[in-house]
Amino acid sequence: MKSNSTIKVAALQSDFTTDTARNIARMTELIHAAHKEGAQVILPPELFENIYFCTFEKDEYFELARPAKDHPTLAHFQKLARELRAVIPVSFFEKDGQCYYNSLAVMDADGSMLGVYRKSHIPDGPGYEEKFYFRPGNTGFKVWKTHYGNIGVGICWDQWFPECARAMMLQGADILFYPTAIGTEPEEPNLDTKDPWQRAMIGHAVSNVVPVVAANRIGTEPRQIFYGHSFISDHRGNKVAELGRHETGIITASFDLEAIRRNRAAFGFFRDRRPDLYQAISHS
Repeated sequence: MKSNSTIKVAALQSDFTTDTARNIARMTELIHAAHKEGAQVILPPELFENIYFCTFEKDEYFELARPAKDHPTLAHFQKLARELRAVIPVSFFEKDGQCYYNSLAVMDADGSMLGVYRKSHIPDGPGYEEKFYFRPGNTGFKVWKTHYGNIGVGICWDQWFPECARAMMLQGADILFYPTAIGTEPEEPNLDTKDPWQRAMIGHAVSNVVPVVAANRIGTEPRQIFYGHSFISDHRGNKVAELGRHETGIITASFDLEAIRRNRAAFGFFRDRRPDLYQAISHS
């Protein structure tokens, strides 16, 4: 990691279609725009290669999955990461033998793939029927030591679980990133979960004294309208950047990681933890 402890991060927001080439081109364009603003870690939304197909249970969508090895989309973003000297966490539909996962590969600033995280929490409900497609991840929560700092990445439904955020913090994360695809509830059209969604992640920021970056999609897709509002929170839970409900674009923010580490230590959350009393969490 560089001696300069300041890091600039970005979240991307866009609509997506069934045209994978168009979607990749859009993300590439927005990554270039974020890089021009000085962003060093740049987060696209979840499963951006296609529409959010999990609103349906159709076996034809399994054809979208690819192994991480020799994956053309991952290779493209590895090359882009190397070209821009940027870190890019890339969400993708992974095929591993007879198993399928909602996965993410982290591309470091030298273009190397640091590894793959497989989404741990898999939702199953109207509009989010992911259990039809994905096995629960078997990688465990991960933190990646990148050129610019240690990043933890959870995927969408993971972001609602405080255990996920805390596990990444205990592994030394400096910033938490959450690519996501969240919008309307088909069975409850009057329910808007935008505020609870943001509050859940802001809670992670406050209780772990850590910045949080969330990248969502926008637009109308079959059975689903995605409400955007990608945002970046600082380590005190203040939203320092946010996109609107219909905006395509980028947001950025800069953080002094060393100053945040000192503030985290001074707050005492990790000093005063009582793991000896938490058996009910791990055994329930």
